Amino acid sequence: MDLATPISNLKGVGSRRETVLNDHGISTIHDLLYYFPRRHLDRTTISPIRNFTKGDVVTLIGKVETFGEKFTRRGKIFQVIVSDETGLLTLTWFNGVRYIKNLFKIGDKLAIHGKVDYYGGFTITHPEFDKLEKDDDPVSTGKVIPLYPLTQELKSSGLDQRILRNMVSEALSLNIEISELFSNDILKTNGLIPLKKALHDIHFSVGIGELNQAIKRLKFDEHFFLQLLMALRKQSLQRSGTSPLSNIGPYFKLISESLKFELTEAQKKVIKEIHSDLKNSISMNRLLQGDVGSGKTIVSILVSALAVGNSAQVAIMAPTEILATQHYHSFKTELERANIPCTLLLGNMKKSERIPILDGLENGKIPVVIGTHALIQDDVIFKNLGLVIVDEQHRFGVNQRAKLIEKGINPHFLAMTATPIPRTLSITYHGDMDLSIIDEMPANRIPVVTKVV
Repeated sequence: MDLATPISNLKGVGSRRETVLNDHGISTIHDLLYYFPRRHLDRTTISPIRNFTKGDVVTLIGKVETFGEKFTRRGKIFQVIVSDETGLLTLTWFNGVRYIKNLFKIGDKLAIHGKVDYYGGFTITHPEFDKLEKDDDPVSTGKVIPLYPLTQELKSSGLDQRILRNMVSEALSLNIEISELFSNDILKTNGLIPLKKALHDIHFSVGIGELNQAIKRLKFDEHFFLQLLMALRKQSLQRSGTSPLSNIGPYFKLISESLKFELTEAQKKVIKEIHSDLKNSISMNRLLQGDVGSGKTIVSILVSALAVGNSAQVAIMAPTEILATQHYHSFKTELERANIPCTLLLGNMKKSERIPILDGLENGKIPVVIGTHALIQDDVIFKNLGLVIVDEQHRFGVNQRAKLIEKGINPHFLAMTATPIPRTLSITYHGDMDLSIIDEMPANRIPVVTKVV
């Protein structure tokens, strides 16, 4: 047997259960071993009820004492009273009462996770919970208990935490060969355990130390292959030939010289970086990051003027009609100084409004268009799309961005975001893109306050 062995080879996996598992992405031993627990219970993570304070996020083990429905001014609720050796706790559900009330029996042992509130007694509203078997108490057994994500469909096939753990245990006992991905030098340098041990310990670790080592190894693998994927994507993009936009042209000079303010050094720097990319016969793929008010819009306007000066069309896509309209007014004001036609294309436009815009894009008389998802509709055809700009690109799907890019012959691509991205994180999640950062605010701007919520 190997990792590609179907799960139907495991005990207790009949045709119905196999179908349900397949529907959840578990078809092989490999899939099962990589179906990681959503959390683990061990004696160090469990809080006694008497130590709770309002606002705590806790994990506890409690026994069901009583349960039932209750009617309030807000409607029907369902409550379960659980206990441990130190006190009582009320679990409350406002939604799904009909489903929830059939899940409990007096004496059930539950692993419960949630945020504590206090209304005459400790309570948790809509907690996460799992039923435990008699041997699943980490306090008395010293075990680290894995708790897996179980949908109602999985439960309806007869799966519970114990059965799933037994399946994983059987799969690990088959002594399947698990090839190591990295050399011993790489493992040693990064303080990593072997993959085979990590896949065992993520499910069945002796202690929290072993579990943390398994998590570290599997996270390393995930980030490594994400980086590899991004690097391959970047390499593929760099092979995509395109028309260079090398001329500065009259439009850029006309607009930049007529500005009523001085560009910051950071803005000048990123414009040079972008123009350096545009001059190449390889498609640009760049992310422009800067706080709200840092001047990303004027940079995108000037870059658009560069493109138009090279007889290319520009499409700017924004996630909402409000943002697209704001961009349109900003672009229109500046582009008019150079007599560059600019238009707005929205999904709710009447046919009589759309037709002249579509004609202008197809015959090249409209060089710059700002819009929403309307830009990726099939009837939008460009004569020579050379630059695509997407604002807040994380709010678009990969397919949506790709569909707009496909409307040109490998056009240059610029994404903009106001979301602060640490450089190390940007390298990880935007590894296929070059990064430009506007790290300087224009004079007399109100400081931007960024908060973590």
